[in-house]
Amino acid sequence: MTSFARYESPLGGITLEGSGDALTGLWFDCQRPAGIPGNEGAWLPVFDLTFRWLDIYFSGKVPDFTPALELAGTPFQREVWSILLEIPYGHTLSYGEIAARVARRRGLRRMSPQAVGGAVGRNPVSLIVPCHRVIGADGSLVGYAGGLSLKSSLLHFEGVI
Repeated sequence: MTSFARYESPLGGITLEGSGDALTGLWFDCQRPAGIPGNEGAWLPVFDLTFRWLDIYFSGKVPDFTPALELAGTPFQREVWSILLEIPYGHTLSYGEIAARVARRRGLRRMSPQAVGGAVGRNPVSLIVPCHRVIGADGSLVGYAGGLSLKSSLLHFEGVI
């Protein structure tokens, strides 16, 4: 059974989606897909952990844990999202750098940064799977489902810009 919860952050409302013991979605209001309710269903223990993670993050500290995640996507998308989870707080990677990592892992000469961008854009657990830490090759802020203003705010919050 899928349940939803709401969290109010300094940067706006956030909707959490969970199923069983895992977080399956997290969106700022400006990112939330159509049809996703704000609150519905039973309260899940993973929501307590996620609220704690968000409280720590928005207090300016680095959370030392990650709530259990269940990321539904293709094998390629999940591979890209696993790389996003490796980007430390306060750091960034470019789409090209992620593409190079995927290519190395797969034993390929190269991988398309555009393909990586497509996978990053389908990340169902924003913020915790830090797609906001992915930038253009020239260091520019590009491609964030919540808009570049929110991406900029998150990176500023982390001391990147």
